[in-house]
Amino acid sequence: MTFDEFTESLADNTPPAGLSPYLTALWHEKRGDWRTAHELVQEIETREAAAIHAYLHRREGDVGNAQYWYARAQRAAKLDLALDEEWEKLVRELL
Repeated sequence: MTFDEFTESLADNTPPAGLSPYLTALWHEKRGDWRTAHELVQEIETREAAAIHAYLHRREGDVGNAQYWYARAQRAAKLDLALDEEWEKLVRELL
């Protein structure tokens, strides 16, 4: 799947079949369902899940919690990066 195909799928009512939990979480978040996105990654113990978890808390406005998750993801917290840019970067990394 390409980035363009992924973003086009946001017009659908359900995420594309076969997506990883990470991409499914980002798909739901972009459609405004933060809670489902958070539920999908909160129990996964990987750096990828931690990076998405960080992004989600940053999107929520909880910078302190986001910084904790960036540390768990072993990533620098780039708080000056636009949220939409971070979302795109994560999606591209995971595709």
